[in-house]
Amino acid sequence: MASWFEGPLAAFDTETTGVNVESDRIVSAAVVVQDAPGMRPRVYRWLVNPGVPVPASATAIHGLTEEHLQRNGRWPAPVMYELAETLAEQASAGRPLVVMNAPFDLTLLDRELRRHRASSLVRWFETSPMHVLDPLVLDRHLDRYRKGRRTLTDLCALYDVPLEGAHDAGADALAALDVVRAVGRRFAGRLERLSAAELHTLQAVWYAAQARGLQAWFARSGTEEAVDPAWPLRPSLPAAA
Repeated sequence: MASWFEGPLAAFDTETTGVNVESDRIVSAAVVVQDAPGMRPRVYRWLVNPGVPVPASATAIHGLTEEHLQRNGRWPAPVMYELAETLAEQASAGRPLVVMNAPFDLTLLDRELRRHRASSLVRWFETSPMHVLDPLVLDRHLDRYRKGRRTLTDLCALYDVPLEGAHDAGADALAALDVVRAVGRRFAGRLERLSAAELHTLQAVWYAAQARGLQAWFARSGTEEAVDPAWPLRPSLPAAA
């Protein structure tokens, strides 16, 4: 039987108005589905008019202006429903979901569902659980002593994965999917006997340990910043709704 990294995978990515999962909004999203390595991926895209100002700093990253989104984007409520439905379909089909830095994108989607649909992301996975594969968590755990940054661009360079059109949700989702396959192959001796469900559970433990290490580093450097150890979804806050 083929290992999880040689089988069907889906990937999810967003572009946003900023980096605060409680207050920022999704402006574009993509889900990529690939049935096996080398097969042509299916890419599903959404463009959103967030209904709030889009900072110039965000536009500088993803290239989506407020005017463009107002003219071409859809209202958030139906898009968030379709995104959750699509991710639930992947889980029901047994495809693990690749999400780079999962607590950001998945938490942001959860907050958008609460904001626009009076719902939550976990409700969509009550019958078929979501098994997340996070290339950032995997790489940090499996190659923990390597120096340097670990952005998606850095991981693509390290694992020899092409990334064309960075900060486009579809391009980033596909690149993250390819990185996860590359991580699986490079560390096959440690990963191939694990199922996606087992790996999901392990990543939650690994991420919490990584968060504690980062928190300790902040404390030593005098930085007053809290690191949430929850993965792949941060607990909801009253303000998020």
